[in-house]
Amino acid sequence: MDLGLTGTRAFVSGSTRGIGLAIARALLAEGVAVVVNGRDEETVRETVGRLEAEHPGSTVAGIAGDFGDPAQATRLVELLEDVDILVNNVGMFEVRAFEEVGDDDWQHYFDVNVMSAVRLSRRLLGPMLERGWGRVIVISSESGVNVPADMVHYGVTKAATLALANGLAKRTRGTGVTVNTILGGPTWSDGVAQAVEQVAHGMGTSVEDLRSHLVSTTPTSLVQRFLEPAEVADLAVYLASPRSSATNGAALRADGGVLTTTL
Repeated sequence: MDLGLTGTRAFVSGSTRGIGLAIARALLAEGVAVVVNGRDEETVRETVGRLEAEHPGSTVAGIAGDFGDPAQATRLVELLEDVDILVNNVGMFEVRAFEEVGDDDWQHYFDVNVMSAVRLSRRLLGPMLERGWGRVIVISSESGVNVPADMVHYGVTKAATLALANGLAKRTRGTGVTVNTILGGPTWSDGVAQAVEQVAHGMGTSVEDLRSHLVSTTPTSLVQRFLEPAEVADLAVYLASPRSSATNGAALRADGGVLTTTL
């Protein structure tokens, strides 16, 4: 199926690994010019080179910047040129008891998980509305709906991104611009794999055994496995395309059936 994306331009935050990198790859495969982002220059350069090698003839650029640092975030946003597709993907997570998360930690989570999307959308949504076409996609999580007791800080920020996208969508009335959210489920991204490896080492068990245990302790999952980043990316590419023109202000699931509500 031709998704009609050839010749468009996208920015994907937090795209040097995991779901963000998978989205960048999927967009490039559809003929989109992609700007990737990571925290340091070297990693961004390596990612650009790898994507160029994977997709000969494609247009790939990169901008380094840490959204956890407001000064860097401001500089990054100022450097951005207008794009047709904005994917607000960058995020951080950590399993941690509520009592252990201090004010500075909360602020850092909000800067990365929420304010990154606020700053990027504030810069890029207006020009989309002026042109009459564009896509804003927020990569949220099922944890923003069913907030985990051991990741309250993470769940709260993901709930905030749901509210942000809902409000921004209302600004697109009568235009060809859409704003939608993806509720991702447990995904075997680089960050998750690294965290599981560290926990497995501390427990004296194998990564595969711990991975199987984590799946078994998520009884509502219908797929009964971790998702692959590319599976979330497939939905993101559809939402980025003209084919999704009737979908706006929605929160769509790529959660493997973890959430039990009908809507």
